[in-house]
Amino acid sequence: MSGVSRRSLLGYSGSAAAGAVLASAGAAHADDAAATDATAVDAKTAESATAAVEFAPGTEFSGRAQHSTGYAEVSVTFSIKHEETPAQHVITPTEVAEALNDLAVKRGWPRITFYGTPPKAPLN
Repeated sequence: MSGVSRRSLLGYSGSAAAGAVLASAGAAHADDAAATDATAVDAKTAESATAAVEFAPGTEFSGRAQHSTGYAEVSVTFSIKHEETPAQHVITPTEVAEALNDLAVKRGWPRITFYGTPPKAPLN
């Protein structure tokens, strides 16, 4: 995994994805197997924590991705707030994040992890 630092990987892809990439990058040794198990547990814990986070209406979500060339970067920010909206018309932040990721991937960008502020927690 040359040319990509752990810090830059964590900066735009989220710790669970970065941990999975970092765990799969090295040779398979006994120590690496233990580290991989710990990473898998951390990823599951992060996913559980993400599912438990509730974002207030109007929460601002932002994320960024770096292009595989390493030179280009895209940042996306959005928020959603409904007022007296029937349930069938509600647009969730997760739906918007997925739609934006579909567009990003079609244009050659990696998937973007969006974080809500506050709390600073991953949405997707």
